[in-house]
Amino acid sequence: MTPATISPLAPKSFPAMPALDGVRIATAKAGIKYRDRTDLLAVMFAAGTTVAGVLTTSKCPSAPVELCRENLPGGRARILVVNAGNANAFTGKKGRHTTSVATRSAADALGCAQSEVFLSSTGVIGEPLDPSHFERHLSGMVESAAGDRWNDAAHAIMTTDTFPKMFTKSVALGDATVTINGIAKGAGMIAPDMATMLAYVATDAPLSAEVLQALLSMHVGETFNAVTVDSDTSTSDTLLAFATGTARARGAPPIDSPDDPRLEAFSAVFAECLRDLAIMIARDGEGARKLVRVEVTGAVSDASARRIAMSIANSPLVKTAVAGEDANWGRVVMAVGKAGEPADRDLLAIRFGDILVASEGERSEGYSEAETSAYMKRDEIVIGVDIGLGEGRFTAWTCDLTKEYVAINGDYRS
Repeated sequence: MTPATISPLAPKSFPAMPALDGVRIATAKAGIKYRDRTDLLAVMFAAGTTVAGVLTTSKCPSAPVELCRENLPGGRARILVVNAGNANAFTGKKGRHTTSVATRSAADALGCAQSEVFLSSTGVIGEPLDPSHFERHLSGMVESAAGDRWNDAAHAIMTTDTFPKMFTKSVALGDATVTINGIAKGAGMIAPDMATMLAYVATDAPLSAEVLQALLSMHVGETFNAVTVDSDTSTSDTLLAFATGTARARGAPPIDSPDDPRLEAFSAVFAECLRDLAIMIARDGEGARKLVRVEVTGAVSDASARRIAMSIANSPLVKTAVAGEDANWGRVVMAVGKAGEPADRDLLAIRFGDILVASEGERSEGYSEAETSAYMKRDEIVIGVDIGLGEGRFTAWTCDLTKEYVAINGDYRS
């Protein structure tokens, strides 16, 4: 099925994605699941491009995830192939055969090693994926690829997404300017530990695979692993970062160590890219009408704050209360209490936005139902919880849980 309307939380405008030196893009209408829309993406990278990645923690990963896991230690990439409509997950020997055919077809089309091929598939789990889709299209895609097709790429990987997710920004590296482009998809089956999200970040900066991996490891916890739509972790989650190194010709210094001080500004923009893409996924949560930011402070540690924040963000009762524009802080108390983390009922303070609704074990003395109800009508809601026990903090992003979520997922396979 295809979403009928764009999420009301969609960005008001989308960035003009610039071509990135060393990257070429092609898409095709392969007819994998969707009729008359692009559903196959190929991204080609210049020789010498480095790669790093973070993959799903699911114990039932898809065949393409296994392929990426096998090839990532090599640290080099020449082509990324992504299909939408079929996850090629839980497809047994047939799935592994399709992955093998796709890998070979991509390597032959570009003239690269199979170890430099990366695959992703997203869509229905358990349905065999016909390998002929890759055999029929990849050679022509390699020939027709161009650098200015990032918008097409973002659209090609969508499933139940209602809008494409894109980011671009330039930043100084040494005496040169480099660019970071990113795209992502995801709307449902979203939970931390790399949720059904796919995300790809590319830069022309000359960064080693070790540096790319360090950047991902440093920032994924507060970005993609801080977003949840429905608490379900996908079989297919993939976050890959690519560095073509072509900016070296313009004077960008090669960065081979994560501790290089010249990396500081780049690292900040890289984190911004991951964060913006992750929040866009929460904005596009299936059936979502409200974006919710859960800010936990005062926990005994950051790890404890994270578990409490995710308990709140994943609570169906909290999320349905937000959908109903009900400032039901009792459900927030419930979610804190069930998290299994140190908490003291009489030290808790709970806010909706700037409104203190509960503290010292009871409803705030100055609580105004009318004021709080008016706040809950906003498109973006902040739930703040101070545990009162320490300095630990964490921010999670989620959305409300509506009837539309049930409708979308009840109808998804049809």
